[in-house]
Amino acid sequence: MRRLILFGAPVLVALALLLVGGVVGGRHPAPVAPAAAGPAATDPLADSIARAQNRLRTLPKDWQTWAGLASAYVEQARVTANPTYYQKAQGAAEQSLSLHPNGNVDALVALGALANARHDFAGARDRARAALAVDGYSADAYGVLADAQTQLGDPAAATDAVQHMLDLRPGLAAFTRASYDLELHGRIDEATALMQRALDSATGAHDVAFCRNQLGDLAWLRGDVAGARAAYTAGLAVDPTSVALRRGLAQVDAADGHVDAALAGYADVTRRAPTPGYLIEYAELLRAAGRAADATAQLGLADAAVQLFTANGGVDGLATASLDLALGRPADAVTAARAEWARRQHVDVADMLAWALHAAGRDAEALGYARLVAATGARNASYAYHLGAIEAALGQRDAARADLNRALNTNPHFSVPDAPAARQLLNGIGA
Repeated sequence: MRRLILFGAPVLVALALLLVGGVVGGRHPAPVAPAAAGPAATDPLADSIARAQNRLRTLPKDWQTWAGLASAYVEQARVTANPTYYQKAQGAAEQSLSLHPNGNVDALVALGALANARHDFAGARDRARAALAVDGYSADAYGVLADAQTQLGDPAAATDAVQHMLDLRPGLAAFTRASYDLELHGRIDEATALMQRALDSATGAHDVAFCRNQLGDLAWLRGDVAGARAAYTAGLAVDPTSVALRRGLAQVDAADGHVDAALAGYADVTRRAPTPGYLIEYAELLRAAGRAADATAQLGLADAAVQLFTANGGVDGLATASLDLALGRPADAVTAARAEWARRQHVDVADMLAWALHAAGRDAEALGYARLVAATGARNASYAYHLGAIEAALGQRDAARADLNRALNTNPHFSVPDAPAARQLLNGIGA
């Protein structure tokens, strides 16, 4: 088996791909794909939870099943966008540990995954390290560690964890995480090639749909709207229930000017998965369509979603700051983003803090954070636009012109409100 080297040498894909169920890395924070089992019309995750619950009625001291049930609850929370499952996951994992307190890697991994889901990334890192202290060959523990280190903003540690996972079990879970790791370093073509390898290894409907969604997102980052549409459409043909794919299709509908289709798509997405991010995107589209009252209603729902997440043990300063900006509260956005930056130094947090400071009229301070984002090499049109807007506010016309052009050349449709704003700002600066 050849080693997949993420940095320093060309990417060498392992000669054999082993499909791995369970946690799969991805975007903001790393999402997971349901384990592949049967057609999309069935619900393998719900079936696995029911089987575990039935077994525990008969064998209540089966600590391994308790740990497996905890991991399934974490996944169910993601799939349903219902954070109340976090409490169930915590209870199941703690029950497993009470029955088998020493060397219980499965429960530690489940608690680490739960911590990642709640955005307690430092806690997830510590749980993963505890699991690895017991079993240094646990690919699942390295997966939890990779997700945590990525979100904490430690790219070297994240890459190292991904590499260990690849060495131990080079399958779908490892390859999707490796793809995201490459993406964060601006290596979009390599990330796409690696995600295609993951797709080639996928067999279940949910795993195929997950990979198709990631490929669509990567095409979107490149500004390839047609490629993104093709990927999302192909994924929905395999799994029509996928919320992420439906959201991707709504995004490209908006980019192609099919506003009614995009609005219908977001209405469906937010009905099935009322997450703050989706609700804010829907509100932006509604506002752009002249439906200000409906946009305000969606932002109210986003606020309720943030509160529900927090009530169930989650912390999401990024969503809070984004919502504050959408509601015209830049000072509150700065406070939330700064608190999140104190917890973790992920590129998205630096970008949000820069943008909140800009909205608050503190561009000199914002510039430092925006330049930190640019230094990562990440190819994201929103990042470039934010940097360009901050530079323009500071009178740095040449730098602003270059970064605004970079944003629009990367993806001319990157945001419903911001892409037109970037063009307007660029026109104001002059050629």
